[in-house]
Amino acid sequence: MRPLAVHHVSINVDDVDEALRFYVDRLGLTVRSDRPDFGFPGAWLDAGGQQLHLIGGEVPPGLGQHLALQVADLDGTVGELRAAGVDVSDPSPVGTGRQAFLTDPSGNLVELHQPAAG
Repeated sequence: MRPLAVHHVSINVDDVDEALRFYVDRLGLTVRSDRPDFGFPGAWLDAGGQQLHLIGGEVPPGLGQHLALQVADLDGTVGELRAAGVDVSDPSPVGTGRQAFLTDPSGNLVELHQPAAG
C-alpha cells in the first residue's frame, strides 16, 4: 500500500449545528454540499485540500487524540481567535514548527500548526 494523502478525519460532536458554527465561523472551514443522508446527523467540511467530517454522537474522552489545522500565521490566528472569544493556548515550539491548542464546543482538541518557514 502507498497512501497518497489523508482524505478526511471524522470526529464526534455533541451538537452538529453548534460545531458547524464553530468550525465555519471561527476556524474558517467551508461546508460541503455532497454529504449523503446516512440517517444520523452530521456534516462534511473542507479544510484546504482535506475534509473534516462531523458526526453527531457521543464524544469519546480526550486521551490526547486531536486534529491539526495548518495555518500560515500562528500568532495572527491566535490573536484573531482570542478576539472572537475562543480560548487558545499560547504558541509553543514543536519540532521545526510551532503549535497552539484549543477545544471545540464538544471538547475535541484542535491543534493549530505553523510549519517552519522553508
